[in-house]
Amino acid sequence: MQVHQLGEQGLLKRLQEFCPIDLIGDDAALLSVAAGQSLVVTTDMLVDGVHFSDRTTSPFDAGWRATAANLSDLAAMGASPLGITIGLSLPGAVEVSWVEQFYQGIVACLQPYSTPIVGGDICRSSVITVSITAFGQVSPSRAIRRSTARPGDAILVTGVHGASRAGLELLLHPDQGQGLSAADRAALIQAHQRPVPRLDVVALLRDGGDAAPEPRRTKGDAGDAAPEPRRTKGDGLLRVAGMDSSDGLADAVLQICRASRVGAEIERNLIPFPPGLTAWVLEAQAVEWALYGGEDFELVLCLPRLVAQRLVEQLGNGAAIVGRITAEPKVVLRDRSGLYGDEILQLEKGFQHF
Repeated sequence: MQVHQLGEQGLLKRLQEFCPIDLIGDDAALLSVAAGQSLVVTTDMLVDGVHFSDRTTSPFDAGWRATAANLSDLAAMGASPLGITIGLSLPGAVEVSWVEQFYQGIVACLQPYSTPIVGGDICRSSVITVSITAFGQVSPSRAIRRSTARPGDAILVTGVHGASRAGLELLLHPDQGQGLSAADRAALIQAHQRPVPRLDVVALLRDGGDAAPEPRRTKGDAGDAAPEPRRTKGDGLLRVAGMDSSDGLADAVLQICRASRVGAEIERNLIPFPPGLTAWVLEAQAVEWALYGGEDFELVLCLPRLVAQRLVEQLGNGAAIVGRITAEPKVVLRDRSGLYGDEILQLEKGFQHF
């Protein structure tokens, strides 16, 4: 059965089965925000043929990826999810089963975080377009912003980079990657089709107030950065700048530096790659995919080094400190081995819609 045969009201009735009955049925949803919390809102749009296609992405995976992108934005703000709305435009010839599988992927991605679909809209169009708005909450004092990085901060990534781009390459060219093990190959494809938003990191950062405070620095340490204020055990406050790496590691660091009016040095040899990647492609290609490939949906965080080291130990699984924030306003990729010269990173090298 196709969408136009079911009709708007028939399709809405089917889609409402994916939503909590007590949160839908009116003109808008009522969401409660806990006392002392701020509402966090993010919207992401995906278009068939630009962000996904049936060549590489099943309807279920398209729904999962669309949802993960929005949850990742909430994680990048240090927020906990409250709910999402879905705007969906479809050609009438789309099969109803495609739409149902798409929503099944959305629900599967939301389920570990107990996050409901609280509304949305559907309309007819010439191409499948998805616009998801996610709502979350965070204490203003614990919100992660791009604008709070300071010289001397460590730059931490919560996991490997280049995996999603490598997975896409394998989906587009199945004959590639013959030297990969079956497990590594499957993991790369999974990284592209079903990325996991790093909401787990938010909980660890929330507990960061119980960590021992970073020692006071004296003038001359870490680029003459201002000393970190001392924290008392349990005050729950931790300065951290960051964003997610949906558009690549280079984009994330550059955006943070631009907002914070600082620079950065990234150590080429410290960038964590997924298992098997450098056995398949040359290191230069792996670095390019890590920096500019995008859609890894890890967090890139700038925070005091001792706290960053502790967080790396807690996270494991590819988490690493890859560089540091500097006072000089440029972002440089360095290679301590001397094999490669310094490279100035630029936003224009990453994916741009226009």
